[in-house]
Formats: sequence, structure tokens, C-alpha cells
Amino acid sequence: MYLVTGGTGFIGRNLITCLMEREGTIYVLVRSASKAKIDDLRERVGDEDGRIVPVKGDLLKSKLGISKKDLAALEGKVKHVFHLAAIYDIENENDDEQIKANVEGTRNAVAAAEALGAECFHHTSSIAAAGLYSGYWREDMFSEWEPNEHPYFRTKHDSEQIVRESCKIPWRIYRPGIVVGHSETGEIDKIDGPYFYFKLIQKIRRLMPQWVSLIGLEGGFMNIVPVDYVASAMDHIAHKGGLDGRAFHLTNPDHHRIGEVLNIFADAAHAPVFGLRIDARLFEFIPKAIRHGITNLPPIKSMGESVLSDMEIPKQTLKFIKYPTRFDNRDTEAALKGSGIACPPLKSYAGTIWDFWERNLDPDLFRVRSLHNAVSGKVVLITGATSGIGLATAEKVAAAGAKTVIAARTPEDLAEVKAQLEAKGGEVYAYRADLADMESIDQIIADVEKDLGGIDVLVNNAGRSIRRSVALSYDRFHDFERTMQLNYFGCLRLILRALPGMSERKGGQIINVLSIGCQVNQPRFSAYVASKSALDAFSRCAAPEFAHKNIRFTNIYMPLVKTPMIAPTKLYDHVPTLNPDQAADLICKGIVQKPTQISTRLGTIMQALWAVSPKAMNALSNNVFRLFNDSAAAKGGPQKQVEEKPSSEAVAFAALTKGVHW
Repeated sequence: MYLVTGGTGFIGRNLITCLMEREGTIYVLVRSASKAKIDDLRERVGDEDGRIVPVKGDLLKSKLGISKKDLAALEGKVKHVFHLAAIYDIENENDDEQIKANVEGTRNAVAAAEALGAECFHHTSSIAAAGLYSGYWREDMFSEWEPNEHPYFRTKHDSEQIVRESCKIPWRIYRPGIVVGHSETGEIDKIDGPYFYFKLIQKIRRLMPQWVSLIGLEGGFMNIVPVDYVASAMDHIAHKGGLDGRAFHLTNPDHHRIGEVLNIFADAAHAPVFGLRIDARLFEFIPKAIRHGITNLPPIKSMGESVLSDMEIPKQTLKFIKYPTRFDNRDTEAALKGSGIACPPLKSYAGTIWDFWERNLDPDLFRVRSLHNAVSGKVVLITGATSGIGLATAEKVAAAGAKTVIAARTPEDLAEVKAQLEAKGGEVYAYRADLADMESIDQIIADVEKDLGGIDVLVNNAGRSIRRSVALSYDRFHDFERTMQLNYFGCLRLILRALPGMSERKGGQIINVLSIGCQVNQPRFSAYVASKSALDAFSRCAAPEFAHKNIRFTNIYMPLVKTPMIAPTKLYDHVPTLNPDQAADLICKGIVQKPTQISTRLGTIMQALWAVSPKAMNALSNNVFRLFNDSAAAKGGPQKQVEEKPSSEAVAFAALTKGVHW
């Protein structure tokens, strides 16, 4: 017979699955409030004969809080006591809570095992018992541990010490590595260890194609083992004779550094890998006091916390980025010899682990991120809302329950769109506004503030595009003035007028529909890209000033979209583009998720290439410039002049760089 503490936990459930292959009753310690978990456990392991029996108790009470009646009934019948119950939470640094559960809980478990007259006490410790020992930690080592400031590490050492010094019956200790999901199913119920970096990998994958090579940190060691290996090894070693009074490392003989682990999972996720990894120990030449002082400067600390929060990586994990310990497991391998039980290579099951996480544990799966929740009852002002991207966006936010404010120059178009959206049930308000007229801009903001109480989301969508080479613009300075007036100064005026109200209400969002040209710097769009880049730069500078007021700026580097604005350029009839509905989806994504920027993979890659090798990119752009032609309109020819068709090479290149305005 067996008594298991923590039997309804992750490792416990898998261990009981193994024990079910043997004979005997399995008693599982549960609190009265957790008895429902026993039914789930029975169903999970297929316990049709009722071999799993709950025993009421409490880890924090003497002899596990098992009643005298139950102790008497079980005395002499329980052969193995498996103690797995413990608190493990790398984000939790509460000493008292972990000491009570892990240290005092072990003391109570030992006392209960002795009272039951068990033949062996099996204690589940952890590689954390080594603390921050530098070098190889053998299975016969204990007192050599190096203390760590995190309480969990000390509690695992101290709980082992209780077993070694106080347990009066034979004992065996198991030290698993970082336990991840089942190697065959990927199942796990908690995000921990390498899982903390999965969101980072996922975000990189969304930004860049897999063939891009990145620069990252190498870091210390991360010993990862799947739960099925841990459970099977514990089960086998527990039932093998002659192994009492020893510790067993249930670890991976392959010692991967953190950089390697990230690459293994990145490859499994079809994400870019870190081709160049810098060893974090290189920074140790900087005195610790200086490193500590720099990292605790308010701006550096705030920036670091913001990045970690965005990647959903707990800051506590950074303390172990240089984890120095490797684990020898020759005693475990000897005990498992001939059993067929061995730790599988991480690469062999990393894809299974990733797939289970992305399908079942990705935090985004549990967030309510609907457009309705983001805009219902809120005032959303959209400029250029009577056609193209603006109209498609207005349709979506109106359908989601927003108080949709549409702004455009033509009253007739405004009236038509307002009626169209209201016919579909939207709450719509139409205001005439000309972004080339500063007084018109001031008036619309004042009217909306007066009529609706303020603006929650401002979408700067209206804009003007000019495709003309600089050589054809020597006498067209007004093109640059008009483009800058509408795309920058008009939007800037709207922002400056909307910000006071947002600041007073302590919340709001500015969304700027910019251009992929801000990243790609393509020729023939000097006027357009300069105006959009000005708005980009302003918003990036202004955003930090309003972050503490809960006002967010989101810049969308919009790829080429099939709208009336690009109709004069006949080249675009031959190349792939987004449609307005797809573009509106990007804006809605910005409203829901409130990121700092939204970019396509191509735009991000081109921006990175310009930063790394501007000379090479300049040469490439020159070749592209000569590949395409100026339009008849740009050349100032007759309106009915036949547009010169692009070459097959130009069409092919435009298709390859889908979304870029060539």
C-alpha cells in the first residue's frame, strides 16, 4: 500500500498513474475542501476498482493532520510514503508561506510515516537543494550547497535536512530538474521554467520569418526533464532494493544553456533562432556594485520592467539567468539500468511541449480581447471615415458598440455614411473637418468634447500620398507643404487638442495610421514618407510623457492598401495589396491590444536591414528605383496619356515585397 501527499498535483498525478500498474491501495492525502480532486484523479487514471482512497488531512498539521482513527487503521499497512506536496512558485518570495509548506510540511510527513510504520519514506526534493553551487553537483552532496536569496531554494535544502537527520525509517530522496510537460502529450498545468520565455518566442515569430538569425544571451544552465520520465524513474527506484539512504538526480544528462533551450523551443515553434549568443558572464567584469547601481536607476528599472511585462517574463527569473550548476546522475542511471527508463533528449519532445502550451496555456487564450469590450460605449473619432480604411474601420467599431465619430471634408459623403452605419444599428456622429484648416480641427474637438464628453480613441487615418521622384519635384515645393500639412500638422493639431481631455480623464489612445515607408524608405515617396515619419517621431517622443496617465500611442506601419488614394498609380493594379477591411483589422487590433506599434514582418525586416547595413540598402533601393517608372501624372503629362505598363521584373519584385509602395 501507498500513501501519497501532493497526489493531485502535477507530478503526483503522473506518479499515481505509474503506481496503478502495481498492486495495492493508494491512499492520497487531501484536505476536506479538495475531495473533488480525487474524483478527477480517479477518472484520469481509470480507477474503476476504487484503489485510490482519500485520507483527510492537512500538510501543516502534526502527522499531516491524519486522525487517530485513520492512523490506527493504516498502521503497519502502508509500505511506501511518497511526499510530493510542496509550494513551488518562482514568482513568490514569501518566506513564511514556503517555509510552512515545504519545511514544516516535510517534518509532519516524516512524523506521519513513522507513526504508520512505513517501510520507506520517499521525499521529493529538487535540484534547487544545491542552491547556486558552481560546478558539478553529485548525488551524494548536500552540505556543500551555496545559499540563494530566493526562499524556495533554502526550503528544499532544509526539508532534505529534516529527512536526512530526523527520519527514523529508511528514506530515499529524489531531486528532479525543471519539470516540464509529458513528453508524449505535452500536458502540464502550470507555466514555469522555460515556459516563461514562450511568449517572447511567439512574438518574435509573429514579427519575423524563421530564416532570420538573431542575437541573444547564452546564459547559465537549465536542466529540463519531462514529467513522465520523473514519475517513471521515481516509481522504478522506489521499488528497487538496496537503495535506501541515497539521493537520486532525476535530471537530463545533457546540460543545455538557456540560449540553447530558447533555440530548441524556437525551432519547435518555427520561429527565428538566436544564431549569435553572447555569454552573460562577459558582463561580470563590471563591478557588482556598479551593475546594481545602473540597473536600479529609475529609468533603467522602469524600462526593464516594461519590457519584461510586455514579454510576460517574471523579473524574478533574471536572478537565475547565470545559473551555474550542472548535475551528475550516475547513481540514477545505474538504478535505472535495464528498465528502459531514460530522460529523452529535449529536442525530441520540444515540439509537443510547445504545441500543448500554445493550444492550452497561452495567456492570450484566457484574455477577453474583443473589440466590443474595448470600444463599447466609448467615443472613437476616425478621420477620413467616408471611404477606404476609415470607412471600414468605422463599420467595425460601430458594430462593436462604439460611439463612432466620423470626420471628413465632404458633408454629403458624411451624411451618406452616417445613414449607412445607423441603418446597421450603429451610434454614429458626423462632423465636417478639414485637416488642412487648423480652425476646423479645433472646432471638431471642441464640438465632440461638448456633445459627447470627450474622445477615448483618436484614429488619425486621413492622409495624402504623392508618388513622384525628387528629380520631378524641383519646382513642386508645394507638394511637400501640402503633404506635410495634412499628414503631419493636421494630425498633430488633433492630438494636441485631444490630449488635455484624455489627461483629465486619465485615459485614452492615439492611433496613427502611418506607412510601411517609414521603415522601408522607398524611393519616389520622399514627401509622403517624410510627413508620416514626422508623425511617427512625434508620437514616439510624446508617448513616454503620457504613459503614467494611461494614454497610449499606437503607430501602425500600414502596408499598401487598395484605396481611392492609390488609384492614380496604375502600377498598383498589377501588384498584391491589402483591402480596406484587412487594413481596418489592423486598426482594430491596435484598439484592442494597445501595442506601441503594429508592423508587418517585411517592414520589420527592412527596418532592421537599414539599421545594420544602410549602404547596402541604399544600393538596393537605387536598383529598385530604376526598375520602376514614374507615373504619367507624376511626369505632368496629359491626363489621358496611356500609362506605361510595368515590366515583368517589376511586377515580380512588387509581388515579392508585398505591401511596399514602390
